[in-house]
Amino acid sequence: DLPHAINRLLREVRGTEEEGLLTQVVVRSMAKAVYTTENIGHYGLSFPYYTHFTSPIRRYPDLMVHRALAHYLDGGAPLDRERMDLLCKHSSNMEKMASDAERASIRYKQAEFLLERLGESFAGTISGITAWGVYVQLNENHCEGMIPLRDMPGDHYRFEEEKYQLVGQRSGRVFRLGDELEVTVRSVDMERRTVDLLPKEDAAQARERKARTASSRRQEASKREHKRRTQGKRKKR
Repeated sequence: DLPHAINRLLREVRGTEEEGLLTQVVVRSMAKAVYTTENIGHYGLSFPYYTHFTSPIRRYPDLMVHRALAHYLDGGAPLDRERMDLLCKHSSNMEKMASDAERASIRYKQAEFLLERLGESFAGTISGITAWGVYVQLNENHCEGMIPLRDMPGDHYRFEEEKYQLVGQRSGRVFRLGDELEVTVRSVDMERRTVDLLPKEDAAQARERKARTASSRRQEASKREHKRRTQGKRKKR
């Protein structure tokens, strides 16, 4: 069946260049788990019946499972299904709130960390590709930032959603999910908790352009100052 086929495929690509891409695609294709009284098994493990709990207990649903096991092992009557459904729904909602808060705090601390490293370069891995940009996770510290599509180097890129890639319209250069990429920290917005990156090669070119622009401005300013002084001397004569 399909779950066994997916597990077999993941084993076959282990250690290959495609491993990172396929692992991310499989994980992202799965629906978010929720607590429910409906037994739907476990898709990934291909189990027809499934529940779980941790020791030590970390979640209220763990305590619910412990209590249910003790209740039924002691010969207890069926539990109130409606009440259990309400508890499952409440637990799922609270877990989502906690997960959202955790992600927001992680993004804030990552942005704060990289705020002190503007202009520094890091090795990274493409962790997401969208129609508006490329997300890159830095290998050294697992911080994540985005390269806006307009800042992708030397070409206009077409987003191919089904293949998880960007393709240069002129060069044919391809950026895929899971590819390694050297990036430079361009800017950090603490209010939005976002980090903008640049491909390292493009960042170097941007610095050169900035240096040339600054040099050109200094030359123009020098010419204007020289012209002003020359005109001033002529008036005195």
